[in-house]
Amino acid sequence: MKIDQFLVRIREEYSIRRKYLIGVSGGRDSVALLHLLHAAGFRKLVVCHLNHALRGRASTQDAAFVKRLADRLDYSCEVQRTGVKGLAKENKVSIEVAARNARHSFFAQATKVHRCPRIFLAHHADDQVETVLINLFRGTGLRGIAGMRAVAAHKIDGRKLQFLRPLLEVWRTDINTYLTDNGIAYRDDASNESDFALRNRVRLSLLPELKRLFERDVRGAVHRLSQLAESENDALETFVNRDYPEFCQQGKLSVKALRALPAALQRRVIRKWLNSSGITGTGYREIEEVRSLIPVASNVAKINLPHDRHARRRAGEIFINPA
Repeated sequence: MKIDQFLVRIREEYSIRRKYLIGVSGGRDSVALLHLLHAAGFRKLVVCHLNHALRGRASTQDAAFVKRLADRLDYSCEVQRTGVKGLAKENKVSIEVAARNARHSFFAQATKVHRCPRIFLAHHADDQVETVLINLFRGTGLRGIAGMRAVAAHKIDGRKLQFLRPLLEVWRTDINTYLTDNGIAYRDDASNESDFALRNRVRLSLLPELKRLFERDVRGAVHRLSQLAESENDALETFVNRDYPEFCQQGKLSVKALRALPAALQRRVIRKWLNSSGITGTGYREIEEVRSLIPVASNVAKINLPHDRHARRRAGEIFINPA
């Protein structure tokens, strides 16, 4: 999608009269999105910037740049500083995960202060391609291959947030052209050109290698795959949500009803059942173990679940034992 098409579409999909938050790092993508929304007539934006304190003086300068930009465009601005390295060490997670969690908590706080759950994010088509490839090689299903959604609901720190990604069909080259043609300044993050992060390695190493092997740019094909996967995933989810009461009554799954379903739908029903039962942290392995309770000839009657919970089969029903 070209920038002129984006400007038409953004006005059709979102009301310029509503208030929105927007995450702005100071980098080219988020600065471009901020300017595009301003050009489209969005005046009730709250610019949100989290200083991750990862790049010393440069991080402080990023925050100052974002504050000046927000002031110049006459937007409110929320700036917060969080020591991400300390969070990563404390929670024993990677810098990437700690940074994402910190941003989400920051957004949740900002939505509470400004009484607005809607947050614009600047992920674009190239980001989508990288996300799909990362998910693919981690062994994802359709949901992961679909990548990021243009509109996604999340519950973070007890608050319901809505992430809006209007640039998902806009390529990085179009964003760069827009910035250059309009003389828009932004902050460069040198870490984007290093290979410390998995996403950077996908962008800097994997995608060029795939281009060399296939003798063409594969990004368009991967992006199209994500769109097809999203459509098919939505169709399957619609079926499961519509007919879920046929498979689950009073928190118990009917073995007979599950046996009549294809394996793909069994997995989705089981995932929905686990989530609605408060069982988090489940994946392919746990779902397949629950499926092992379904066959007529199965001699499995109990499987272990996270948080010291158990799924059991008895009298034609599968249910969860309390902790």
